[in-house]
Amino acid sequence: MTIEHRIAIIDIGSNSIRLVVYGGPARAPVVLYNEKLLAGLGRGLQKDGRLDEAAMASGISALSRFRHLVTLMQVETLRVVATAAVREASNGADFIARIKDIGLTVELLSGEEEAVAAGLGVIASTPDANGIAGDLGGGSLELVRIRGGAVHERASFPLGTLRISALKSGGMRTLERRIRKLLKPHPWLQNEESLPFYLVGGSWRSLARLHIHRTGYPLPVLSNYTMLPAAASQLVRMTAKLDKAGMKAVPSLSVSRLPMLADAALLLTVINKILKPSSLVTSSFGLREGLLFEHLSPTVRAQDPLIEGARFEGARQGRFGAYGDDLNRWIGALGRNADTRLRHAACLLADVAWSANPEFRAEHGMEAALHGNWIGVTARERAMMAMALFTCLGGSGAAPAMLQKLASADDLATARNWGLAMRLGQRIGGGTSAPLQHCRLVQQGSVLKLEFEADHADLGGDAVFRRLKQLATAIGCTPETGIFNALI
Repeated sequence: MTIEHRIAIIDIGSNSIRLVVYGGPARAPVVLYNEKLLAGLGRGLQKDGRLDEAAMASGISALSRFRHLVTLMQVETLRVVATAAVREASNGADFIARIKDIGLTVELLSGEEEAVAAGLGVIASTPDANGIAGDLGGGSLELVRIRGGAVHERASFPLGTLRISALKSGGMRTLERRIRKLLKPHPWLQNEESLPFYLVGGSWRSLARLHIHRTGYPLPVLSNYTMLPAAASQLVRMTAKLDKAGMKAVPSLSVSRLPMLADAALLLTVINKILKPSSLVTSSFGLREGLLFEHLSPTVRAQDPLIEGARFEGARQGRFGAYGDDLNRWIGALGRNADTRLRHAACLLADVAWSANPEFRAEHGMEAALHGNWIGVTARERAMMAMALFTCLGGSGAAPAMLQKLASADDLATARNWGLAMRLGQRIGGGTSAPLQHCRLVQQGSVLKLEFEADHADLGGDAVFRRLKQLATAIGCTPETGIFNALI
């Protein structure tokens, strides 16, 4: 399956300049390429209000490379945006002119536009998000109220990581007093309701990586990683003694982030005291993904990103094309619950391990569910998908230890039943949809019955009955087979 329309975004921020190239389905974009330069354009703003000359030269070099790359990658749509540092610098317009000279046109986003894009980024990742998103960059902090799939109140504040050092010069109390003063004119930030606070931006994501590492959390996936509010003060202590050696010990944590992490943790602590959130939730999506999301039609926005992503990946890796939707409909007799979308996603991924060594197919399927770049799922939900795929692909015995750490025994038992039903469907159809159109799975009280159309009865057999028996036993039923006449 070929990659769909390629879109690239170049984000010129106060700390970094980044190129991201996207492909795949519009509602679940796949990152095809990601490169950044920590240029530090905003370093000089606090000193003289100007962009750093050396950083601009370095930035122009990186942007020239990015322009060349996207041409060779045959990117069809390119969008270049600049944020706080370029917006506020007295020589920002000169920098934009230099960028134009190398063949790129820059959109200078306002603080409000930044906030809206960040909020939409969180919504794109977590459609039912209800809380406040905080997008921390080098030059600014955007706070956004999101609920009901929409952006509501929003504001931009001069509280980027490059500014905190000056603001905290009088100590922690001074920092808190200054931040409270900045936030006071916005009554929606004084809401007495305790809501999740969604962490957006590289520095806060790095703090989440550090927290995952130091607490020994078993799944190193940032998307929807949730911390208790008390984690904010813990992170202050963690970063206070952090050195380069300690940074290198944390997987995927860039040493270049070290100078910013302590200040990012301090800011999070103060925001935590003011907003009193119910939880701290890491968002893997932010401004760039929000810019993609805002141009989608209402119909595409309403799609489930997990299902769209799983459908794309399943079709890409499947033996005989997409059939997961049909498999999911076929096993619908097992009942519906709040997690049916997870079963659907697992069905769409049922063929992802067919090319793996047969001895490792179950582990390969589990790995795909746990560590895939899925959008809109929690660790518990990843574990349920993983259990379904592990079982479908031949895994037996107790649930793998990793999954037991992420989901309850009841959740895993439910997912195991999905996997057994998927495995039965796989046996009947051989990985194709057509055979499933000629049989049906029906649960009647304590009997689980597999019925075939009279003209397709030979799709059954001993191998099929054995898998039917496994499924029936797991759900406390007696297995039976039968024949029915097709409707004409």
